[in-house]
Amino acid sequence: MPGPFSLFGPPDSGPIELVEYKSEWALRFNAERERLAPLLGSLALSIAHIGSTAVPGLAAKPVIDVGVLVTNLDALDARVPAIEMGGYALRLSEFGHRMFRNAMHNVHVHAWSLQAEFERHLLFRDRLRASPQDRALYERVKRELATRDWPSRNDYAEAKSETIAAILSRAVVR
Repeated sequence: MPGPFSLFGPPDSGPIELVEYKSEWALRFNAERERLAPLLGSLALSIAHIGSTAVPGLAAKPVIDVGVLVTNLDALDARVPAIEMGGYALRLSEFGHRMFRNAMHNVHVHAWSLQAEFERHLLFRDRLRASPQDRALYERVKRELATRDWPSRNDYAEAKSETIAAILSRAVVR
């Protein structure tokens, strides 16, 4: 893969749309996991529903985030043509992480070779599921940030970093 950080295509821009939680998101994740599993084969050690759509009661952008812990990113890179034939285009390549998305841009697949990074996303998801206070805090921050104009959606995501770090600091590692 090219360079230490490669974004394929222009940065995403436009307004941030948040919608109320939909129970169908869990079903959509299950369908995506069924589509992804054969494409990833034994490279996938774990496939999990992450992000706001994985947290009942939390408003979210209507994008299903899928987290995948893989054995080896070089082997995953070799499989990119098959993954793309399966309907997921490579969007981002950076150290320890690849991100794919579907043609409708409503499914993002994050693959990590670093178990700690994969588990950090699970820890954050689980904290939001378990703590009504942190879930409400995170939603307030997201709603306030969504009212602003951002040069790119990555800027919106970065603006949430301080809140995410605070919530993670309260999460209990099991």
